[in-house]
Amino acid sequence: MITMAATAKPTFSLLLLVRLSATLVAILLLSWALYFTTSFLPHTLPQRDLIYSVLHPLLMVIGFILISGEAILVHRWLPGSRKRKKKVHLWLQGVAFTSAIFGIWTKFQGREGVVANFYSLHSWMGLLCVSLFGVQWLMGFLTFWHRGEARMTRIQVLPWHVFIGLYTYGLAVVTAETGLLEKLTFLQTNGVVLKHCNESLIVNGLGLGLAMLCGVVILTAVSPKQYQSIPKTKAMYSDNKYLTP
Repeated sequence: MITMAATAKPTFSLLLLVRLSATLVAILLLSWALYFTTSFLPHTLPQRDLIYSVLHPLLMVIGFILISGEAILVHRWLPGSRKRKKKVHLWLQGVAFTSAIFGIWTKFQGREGVVANFYSLHSWMGLLCVSLFGVQWLMGFLTFWHRGEARMTRIQVLPWHVFIGLYTYGLAVVTAETGLLEKLTFLQTNGVVLKHCNESLIVNGLGLGLAMLCGVVILTAVSPKQYQSIPKTKAMYSDNKYLTP
């Protein structure tokens, strides 16, 4: 007798690791933003500028990276119909895109002007990432949500949609890493932060947490949904004859 066991192996452990990594990133970021406010803006400048400086990393990391990561994995953790999953995926990505837009908007509110905040590799990568994310969201809406598109078109576009989505997510994490490096290097060069202090440990830990989160999200997204076991043959012996019914 040959029995085929095709069971969906749970991705609970990977999803749990994603949630733990995201929680760690959120805690480290909030600790840095709320307890080390002088690193974002000196007390001599208005409180309004401090709020904008703190809002930028919060919106770009928690609002953009963490929420878009959840959107990528909607098809893994959300029960229900495919249409429901697509709707939640589209909605979460819309929230992430809105957060990114507001995150960039906060940098336009600086006292030094727009040009002063958009000169570095970090800022250029950020603009590229958010622009690509917006195009990806619009194309996903027109292709997978709009009923006018033919099924064959969706099948052809799907691999590219997945690739560009994961690429954009990875680019967002890399952009955040360059922002952390740029910020910490600036603070240490100007003597605001020591190389060996609690704030440096938090920022470095935040960077490692983002790298781990990115890897686990992508691994969970590309891992097969089902694992088929090797067919098992049950052998029976009768009257010294080998039978395989």
